Amino acid sequence: MPKSKKQQELETQLEETTLDLQRTRADFENYRKRVEIEKESAKQSGKTAAIYQLLPVIDDIERAITYIPTELAENKWAQSIVGLTKKLDKSLDALNLKRIDTSKGVAFNPELHEAVQFDEEAEGEHEVIAEGLQAGYTLNGTPIRHAMVKVTKQ
Repeated sequence: MPKSKKQQELETQLEETTLDLQRTRADFENYRKRVEIEKESAKQSGKTAAIYQLLPVIDDIERAITYIPTELAENKWAQSIVGLTKKLDKSLDALNLKRIDTSKGVAFNPELHEAVQFDEEAEGEHEVIAEGLQAGYTLNGTPIRHAMVKVTKQ
């Protein structure tokens, strides 16, 4: 039995409505994914900004520990400050903040290290770190502050 003109119009309208619904559903799914990505990005950005604000405080604490007078080295108060840095390191590690290696002899990497001094008289083929001057950090593998180092050749 042939379909009536009215029935054909209704089927066409149903197909168009179905396609519109599918497009709307796909658009909404894309929107939801984009919002999720933006939310995660904002969270990371806030985390990075907060950590970046703490870095000078961490530097000061480390500097204070480095210059503890020898007569106070065994003092319980001084020992508790040293213990504080260990707790701070654990907390930063939990945030996936890693210290950039600036050990003597480590290969110089301009993506992680900033050479602020260079031993011009040294001879060798490879640039290596002679001394770490300021700690650098990576957050989730991305440098947020380069380590300041003195470079020599080996």
